[in-house]
Amino acid sequence: MSLSRIGKLARAYERHIGAPWQRTLAGAQRVIFVVYDKEMERTLRARIDEFAQATVGAGHGWTLVDCTSWFAEWMARDEYRDAYFEDPSLLELKLESEFRAGSAQKLAIVLEQAGESDVVALLGVASLYGFLRVSDLIRAVEPAVRGRLVVFFPGSRNENNFRLLDARDGWNYLAQAITLHDEQVNLP
Repeated sequence: MSLSRIGKLARAYERHIGAPWQRTLAGAQRVIFVVYDKEMERTLRARIDEFAQATVGAGHGWTLVDCTSWFAEWMARDEYRDAYFEDPSLLELKLESEFRAGSAQKLAIVLEQAGESDVVALLGVASLYGFLRVSDLIRAVEPAVRGRLVVFFPGSRNENNFRLLDARDGWNYLAQAITLHDEQVNLP
């Protein structure tokens, strides 16, 4: 039976997460990007439990953080939101300071509560596009990563250069990456 693309990606993840973990890595080295085509986002969301089961099956804890609604929740709490909708350029400074800091703090709290053998999985990063750079978020929380931070990343990777939604210039990052391409190459 042929595995679907998400099934192959989950299998590659399972092999990776099941390998012994080095405990002396810096925060940046504890980040894993699961890179997939942006068209696969809905399917991946529907099958996220395969990744959770692979993690738990390997003896690790699993915490899923879905950041899809972060911007909407943040904006809904702002008393000047109507003015920002009328003139979005007014929002730029608040995004760079308040939204970035609040998002990093929200994720860091979860990371700090996780143990050294736990995975915190970040889903929904495409929803941050235009509001917050994923690279900024990851760099801000690196010191809080005790176990592993797994970022489900709809986009592409070329060596260490990651591009969210294939739409923005990528950034060079030293995270480990799991891709569908890797799984196809490694199939028995």
